Amino acid sequence: MFKQHRLSKLTLAVGLGLFVHTNGLIAAEAELAANDEIEEVVAVGTRLQGSAAAVVEERKNQAFVADILGAEQLSRTGDSDAASALRRVTGLTLVDGKFIYVRGLGERYSSARLNGAYIPSPDLTRNVVPLDIFPASIIESMAVQKAYSPDMPAAFGGGNIDIRTKSIPSDFVAGVELGVGYNTTADEGYTYDGNDAGVPQAMKDAIVRYQGNFSINNIVNRDYLQDNEQGTRAQQATVINNQLLKSLPRNYGLKEESLDPEMGVKAHIGNSFEEDYFGGRIGFLLSGAYVNEWDAQTRFSSVIAQDVDSSCATSLDSAEQVANSCYNTVKNSTVTTENERYNATASLGYTFDTHSISAQQLYIVDNEDETEVAISQSPAGSSTFTIAGDGLANRNHEFNLEERKLNVSQFLGQHTFLDLWGVGFDWQYTRSKATTDIPTNVDFEFRDQYGENGRYAGSEITGDDNRVIMSYTDMEERVTSYGGNFNLPLMFDGVDVEFKVGYDFSDRARIYNTSSFTVNNSAGAAINVNDGSRDPLTNSGYLSDQFIDGNAILVDFNEPTPPDADDYIAGQKIDAGYGSFDVIYDQWLRISGGIRYEEFKQTSVGTSSLIFDGEDLQTIWSAENIEDGTILEDDWFPALSLTYIGAEQYQVRAGYGETVVRPDFREVVPVTYFDPLTDIRTFGRVGLKSSPIKNYDLRYEFYGEAGNSYSVAAFYKDIEAPIETVLRIGDEDYSATFVNGETAEVYGIEAEWLQDLTFLSDGLFTSGNITLSDSEAKIDPALAGNLTNPTKRMTGHSEYVVNMQLNYDSADGVHSASLVYNVFGERILAAGVAGRDDAYEQPFHSLDLVYTWYPDFNSKVKFKVQNLLDEQKEVTQSDIVVRSREEGVEFSVSYAYEF
Repeated sequence: MFKQHRLSKLTLAVGLGLFVHTNGLIAAEAELAANDEIEEVVAVGTRLQGSAAAVVEERKNQAFVADILGAEQLSRTGDSDAASALRRVTGLTLVDGKFIYVRGLGERYSSARLNGAYIPSPDLTRNVVPLDIFPASIIESMAVQKAYSPDMPAAFGGGNIDIRTKSIPSDFVAGVELGVGYNTTADEGYTYDGNDAGVPQAMKDAIVRYQGNFSINNIVNRDYLQDNEQGTRAQQATVINNQLLKSLPRNYGLKEESLDPEMGVKAHIGNSFEEDYFGGRIGFLLSGAYVNEWDAQTRFSSVIAQDVDSSCATSLDSAEQVANSCYNTVKNSTVTTENERYNATASLGYTFDTHSISAQQLYIVDNEDETEVAISQSPAGSSTFTIAGDGLANRNHEFNLEERKLNVSQFLGQHTFLDLWGVGFDWQYTRSKATTDIPTNVDFEFRDQYGENGRYAGSEITGDDNRVIMSYTDMEERVTSYGGNFNLPLMFDGVDVEFKVGYDFSDRARIYNTSSFTVNNSAGAAINVNDGSRDPLTNSGYLSDQFIDGNAILVDFNEPTPPDADDYIAGQKIDAGYGSFDVIYDQWLRISGGIRYEEFKQTSVGTSSLIFDGEDLQTIWSAENIEDGTILEDDWFPALSLTYIGAEQYQVRAGYGETVVRPDFREVVPVTYFDPLTDIRTFGRVGLKSSPIKNYDLRYEFYGEAGNSYSVAAFYKDIEAPIETVLRIGDEDYSATFVNGETAEVYGIEAEWLQDLTFLSDGLFTSGNITLSDSEAKIDPALAGNLTNPTKRMTGHSEYVVNMQLNYDSADGVHSASLVYNVFGERILAAGVAGRDDAYEQPFHSLDLVYTWYPDFNSKVKFKVQNLLDEQKEVTQSDIVVRSREEGVEFSVSYAYEF
């Protein structure tokens, strides 16, 4: 039940238009006073259908095909961030919990903006913003535009996502929400005592002093060491090297313990006030949130053998498959993750007559601390080991702390000049910074020994390099974005026309640095690191001062030598201007279109920490290197949309647009990185080109009574020179790079609905969408390396996506519930090489239940269960599971109070 309000006649008319319901009872008890006010109005109706009406109306009035997701819909599905919420939109799928694939196209084919502004990405490997960083608590709505219009960026493939943050309230609002949660995988996990201080100053100084070479001979030569009472030159150099090793953080004591439940708190307060001096209105909104959650997953990953036996595709367990030589290598691991997220927003706005301006400060922190304990083995007789055959296995302890931050300062304005033919002007100016720091990224490698009964007997470090790898990464990206639109509405006899001209500018700069150190056992013989007095899983004495001094343990700087690089500096500028028109003829035909001119400049240069003199600088900043990493383009990008308006109930849209997809910063320079989506070492490639796209859309929309709506759409995309991933394989691991294919195409149909089910039960209704599509990419065999299928579906494309919701709202407004289902068809995660089939991520059937109880006008209790089916995520290759990840069932409950 909605609160009682004093409403004017106009407000009542608008309210009734927005809140139409299937079973809603609308009762008005009024006594008209001299000022024509209605004293009291009580409206009773379903919560979602009522609040969704305005969202449906916005989508209906869009000139180009778009889907709108409102705040109430986010609350309904219980999704905690923008990424997980967007997978409910027609044709959208979620990858790695961060990236959205629109109509089966990878994340490079979608773009995201915040209130219409470009923003930086805290993701280390992509220019695309990872959408999981935006919490649902700050979002008012999200618009997903699938048909290109001239006011959108030309880098438009599957669609553009505009995240609109909550606006300043018209009246006083305040609230607080507390929540707890539990995941069935998170009973116990591994944690560690870490040190996130980063690279110590002593090590930074030593890199310059020894020019990155910490070998004994180089230290002797650069320090001019001589034999003396402190030992031989080699002994003195060893002591210096050991001191450098000791300066690095080494206390990573691993421990197994019970994990804390998920906890979170959110709060907001806002108000608006009349000011007497100018006669305007000032408002503000403050909000903040904090969430901490733990997860512990069992994971399996492998590289299959090139000529696998058919029995490998049967239901053998992993141990049997290893024994049957189904794999070159397998790894079983337990991954414990702590996610700590907090955010704060502050908004201030002023409205005067037909003008409004606002300022917003947004600060988001997303920290992920991950511990992995992994056992790796291979078939007997291979280059590595099996527990059963050799009594040996490789074990890794990996610790990774990633800290992502996004800081946005934004100014927005909207103006309507009624005395100048109703000219409108809206603008935005945004400065933002994203940073990602990895102060802890450590990989310990041991060799485990097992007895005849398969019981653990001890561990050692072998007499070779890379027994420990310590890496430190920091990335900073800044974006300045501004733009504005002038629009002129004109009205003629039976014709409404609106002209718009605008300017859009973005200046982006990124600096990426990484430093890596390796700890080597230079004695040439294995050393026992578990003498029985220490816990075999913690190896707490390993790399202690005593251990380093008593053994030939040395550190080295693991940095490629120029001209090779693993760091880079990049910059990008986009200057765009556009003009458009929107004509509605006699309320039955709408013609919209225009053209955008965009000048794009991007430069990426690979760098190295091993730059000590002018010669190195000349190598890095040579004209050839700069030219190789530079993209200079300018082009015109037209768009046209035709809409037939069939009275108030239906409309038919047809659209065409020309767009482009461009390579990311690090894809065009020969730097290397591990792609977090595939965990594959990936190399940039000089000469990668942009991909022009021609987009075609056709859509039928029906808008019935009581908020019911249906739509059916068809789409086709013709892509020239698509950017595709090409893999190469060794005996134990993959590597990847990028090439431009020859052509690619994507085509499909979509259906969407919102329908009440009152014929079954009062308050029951359903919503959902289905997408069926296909794609094909052709790669020149000369560029395909040892790719198994040069002609294949596009990487990341799903042939079907299904979203369904069964919803219930009680007539008294006290209870609401939703059963939410999502599934995507199998999609290529990595292309197959050397005769192996493509690797497919298998469908994940997500079934969630959300129940909300409203005990009074001010309170809300929400209970949520996610992944009711307890599904696992799997990747298969030649019908053999090569990766799997336990997700678990998650339970959460929250209480919210609005003052």
